[in-house]
Parts: sequence; structure tokens; C-alpha cells
Amino acid sequence: MKTIYMVAGLPRSGSTLLMNILGQNPRFYVTPTSGIVDLLVQVRNLWDENKVFCAMGRRQSEAIKRNVLEGMLQSYFRHTDKTVCIDKNRLWPEYLEMASALLGGDDKIKVIMTVRDLRDVLASFERAFRRTSALSQIPLEKENYLKSKTALGRVDYFLGNAENVGRAYNTVRDAVTRGWRDRMHFVEYEQLTNNPKEVLAGIYTFLGEAEFTHDFENVEQVTFEDDFFYGYKDLHVIRRQIRPQPPQWPKVFDQTVLNSQQWKDIEDISRFWLAYLENK
Repeated sequence: MKTIYMVAGLPRSGSTLLMNILGQNPRFYVTPTSGIVDLLVQVRNLWDENKVFCAMGRRQSEAIKRNVLEGMLQSYFRHTDKTVCIDKNRLWPEYLEMASALLGGDDKIKVIMTVRDLRDVLASFERAFRRTSALSQIPLEKENYLKSKTALGRVDYFLGNAENVGRAYNTVRDAVTRGWRDRMHFVEYEQLTNNPKEVLAGIYTFLGEAEFTHDFENVEQVTFEDDFFYGYKDLHVIRRQIRPQPPQWPKVFDQTVLNSQQWKDIEDISRFWLAYLENK
């Protein structure tokens, strides 16, 4: 049986960087954005709609379904001989109850949550929009042409409940509401880039794994994703050397955005996870 941990949290918050740092540990297998949680949910849902399984009897059907889903999760990592597998997907916090059932209980759940000032998350997406839209039509422009034509419209789009930033924000908050705070470890992007050694030590303590000496001056990228599939350019490309990253949003947005009520509302929740650290 593999030991499986999860990485989730906010987009543009250093999860790709973190996975490639952790990937330096020869005991760890790390993924790019993984699709196994999506497949597990789809099989779970389709199972309950299958008349044959329904007719089997609830107790037997549930037991077999659990075995199938557990087998899927373990088999997903069968190709690697590494004993610790770290799976990255922002959807994991939505399905921690299912993960608990498949991994053997709540105490087996350990989720590293990467977070970042929401203003910088939005600035990062805005920069990606500008970079990509020069020569390509991105999904936002195709799906909502008018919103794509102003910075405030784009901010509103990214924060939508069904979009990257809005859904991830709600997902993290709801996982806390459902009682999973003690199974979550928050990693702030600013701290990761300023004090990587200290941050990694905290992660190893949380996971209960033996510490490993990482090379923060030469982080080789071992996870890759075709970012054009997501509609943007260079979303998952990392720097080899970890260096402090100053706030980007003051340089990306002008007073049209910064003086808006919409932006003031964002500032109120820009570091929302701090409340969870204080109340732990």
C-alpha cells in the first residue's frame, strides 16, 4: 500500500514549485495536476446510477464500490516503486470524506494547502491573460467576450464560483467548515519563496516524514503540463532558483481597479487563511 498525501489550495500559489522541490526526495513520487480524484468521483456517481449495482443490495454494493475505488487510487501509483506519493489537485478538499474512506480513516488525511494573497493570485492570472492573448484567444475571451475586455471584468470572472480562483477559495473554506482543519497544513507562497528551508521543515513535521536536505538553488522541473490545454501560456513553469517574490498586484493593476469597491472587498479576504492559523 502506498502512502498518499494531497496538495491543494489556491491557484498560482506555488504548488508546482512545491511539488518539484518535494520531488528531489528520492522517496517521494510527485504529480503534476492529477486527474485521479475526478475519475474517482465519476465512478462513485455512475456506480449509484447503475441498476445492476442498485439491485445487488445496498450493503454489498457499497462494500464492492469502496474496494473498486480504493483499488483505483492505489493502482494509479502502481507504476512507481516509490513508497510515498503526493497527488496534486485543487479538488481534493471537496472530497476528503471519500479520501478518508479509501485511505483508512480521517487520521490518514494530510493535505498541504498552498495559499497566496488573493490580490497576487488575480495579478498572476491577469499577467497570464496579457501574455497569452497577444496571439491566442483564451477561454475567458471566448466564453464572456465583454468581461474579458476590462481588468475589472477579468477579476470578476476569475472570482466566479465556477472559475479557478473563486472555486478554490470556496473549496478551502468549506473544507475547514466541514471539520478538516487539523488535517490541513497551509503553505504561504511568500514564506515558501522567502524561507524555503523553514517551510519544508514544517511540511515534513506535518507529514511525519523524515527530513531531507533540499537544494533550493537548483530545483529541476520534474512535473510538466501542457498549459495551452488550460488556455494560458506558461502557467506551470518554475524558476530553478528560489528567490523572494515581491507583491505583483501594485504593478499589474492601476487606480481604476484599486479604487473600486470590488477591489476593496477582495482586500478584506486577501489573506483569509490567517484566521484558520489563529484558531487552530
